[in-house]
Amino acid sequence: MQYNFDKEIDRSNTNSEKWNISKNELPMWVADMDFEVYPGIVDVMKKRIEQPTFGYNTIPSSFNESIINWWLNRYNTKLESSWIMFSTGVIPSISSIIRKVTDINDAVVVLSPVYNIFYNSISNNGRKILDSQMIYNDGKYSIDFTDLESKLSLPETSMMIFCNPHNPIGKVWDRDTLKKIGELCIKHDVILLSDEIHADVTALGITYNPFISISSEISDKLIMCISPTKTFNIAGLQTSAVVIPNDKLRERVRSGLNRDEIAEPNTFAIQALEAAYTYDGSVWVDKLRHYLHRNKRYIIDRLNMEIPEVKIIDEEGTYLLWIDLSQITNDSKLYCDELRSTTGLYLNPGSMYGGNSGSFVRWNFATSLSRIEDGVDRFIKFVKSN
Repeated sequence: MQYNFDKEIDRSNTNSEKWNISKNELPMWVADMDFEVYPGIVDVMKKRIEQPTFGYNTIPSSFNESIINWWLNRYNTKLESSWIMFSTGVIPSISSIIRKVTDINDAVVVLSPVYNIFYNSISNNGRKILDSQMIYNDGKYSIDFTDLESKLSLPETSMMIFCNPHNPIGKVWDRDTLKKIGELCIKHDVILLSDEIHADVTALGITYNPFISISSEISDKLIMCISPTKTFNIAGLQTSAVVIPNDKLRERVRSGLNRDEIAEPNTFAIQALEAAYTYDGSVWVDKLRHYLHRNKRYIIDRLNMEIPEVKIIDEEGTYLLWIDLSQITNDSKLYCDELRSTTGLYLNPGSMYGGNSGSFVRWNFATSLSRIEDGVDRFIKFVKSN
């Protein structure tokens, strides 16, 4: 089947967070794609809506089976049904897990720069953020393992929140790195929570490694949060899962998810995930990845040619480009504000992601190529005029 990723959808007047903008603005910020949803998801939703009652819902065994089949077929990773629990979203799950598994004033480690909402989930729940800043050198990121271990070894550290693939730098972590992090968490008795929501959206030729596939010893300390919402652009349907092999840890988390009222699905949450995690859904994802590759190469090639002082981190995963503007500005917030007010192009300032990212911007390239061309034209014009 052919899928038309070039088709532009008018998302105005739909309560879209991304497209709640002024006239002539072009939003390329929040991680929300502009493509039509995989048709199989739309089909099951249409079928469900033909039965016009929308009461409380149970979670069938087919929900877990769909997740198991997806991870086995795409990543050769075997999950057990008993490990899997439904949740309304990855971030609600992370906040609930922090409240249930850690104590007030405990410390939670993150690798920065990192998805900004992690900071909110930690601090809003009365825990302390321990920021282990990654090393940035010549367009590449690496982990400062000496600093990371020093923070994991502190008596107050009870959890590490990890991002795999990593948002915003687009890093798809290799197995050796995952093993080293996992072994440090075992050594210092730290729970490892891995957000793997961007798992399916890797660059061509790049393979995502599920943290849960590294070793049974690491899995015993692991909580993995997964969802089709980024891959299939269905965040508004609120569907995800928490995967925990350790029985005692899983029951603690389960009680927290239920207490926080995020363990009950809405009317479309189950059907949408099951429709996504099929063979045809897998075909759609691979066609999506090829389209995203073209968009990414267009941005990289144009910027490298016309404004070489802008350095692009050639990401391995997600549909978010991480761009180094250090030769132009050290205040990405001010720069993004001026870029938006002058050209209408709306990007994320890197400063919101912590660490050494004050001169970076994040660019969502999951949209039509024509919009990408428009955005690149606006960006180049602005950079050259300043």
